[in-house]
Amino acid sequence: MRTAGLKTRLLNRETLASTFVKTAEVTVVEVLATSGLDFIVLDGEHCGFDRGRLDACLAVARALDFPALVRISSGSEENVLMALDAGAVGVVVPHVDSAEKARTIAKAAHFGRGGRGFAGSTRWAGFATRPMGEVLDQDDQTIVMAQIEEPEGVEACEDIAAIDGIDALFAGPADLTVGYGHRDQNNPDLPKALDRVGKACAAHGKAYISWVPDATKAAEWTAFGMTGFVVASEHTWMRQGAAAAAKGIHDIA
Repeated sequence: MRTAGLKTRLLNRETLASTFVKTAEVTVVEVLATSGLDFIVLDGEHCGFDRGRLDACLAVARALDFPALVRISSGSEENVLMALDAGAVGVVVPHVDSAEKARTIAKAAHFGRGGRGFAGSTRWAGFATRPMGEVLDQDDQTIVMAQIEEPEGVEACEDIAAIDGIDALFAGPADLTVGYGHRDQNNPDLPKALDRVGKACAAHGKAYISWVPDATKAAEWTAFGMTGFVVASEHTWMRQGAAAAAKGIHDIA
């Protein structure tokens, strides 16, 4: 029940580990499912996930009961519906810089009048094998993370965190750095922004997630109240492992 239980763990503000998956390949999902990660985020914003590859990766994740969210390319209703129908337990929505945007994505991700469209024939619904009421009950498992990536999002973070249907705020340290006019993350504006978003999440009982390069940075940023960390990506880990192996062999000589 890893997938079904993820939202409860998230809202209980457990310390959770994740990573971005950049390679649109089912074997990557299979391997990471054995890793001890609590969930993964398939990166549909910056990487090569067409609809077919996204569908295949989510099929494997569902089969293995390995929680998978999708970072969609934008917060359109179509993107939200596509990811959830294909089996994602939730969506990570980029560039949420206003309460209005947050309300729109929260509505699109949940059933109800004017909200998510119902289709019982999807993977998420069990391919027409389950009664409507049971499928609707599963809506409680759906996770919506709003990415705070611009100074405007930081200014609106208290209002965003207060919205029903937004389960977590996801701080984007790189985009925030650029948005504040800096060229690296060692700047005075980033920690202030991270702290403000953390306080908003704590005040409204929402989870607080961020990308970090490693566990050392995650331990440092727990001071801001973060409860979950998307650590690097499988691209980074492949390169780091390969580089370490190459250096070890070359050092023999």
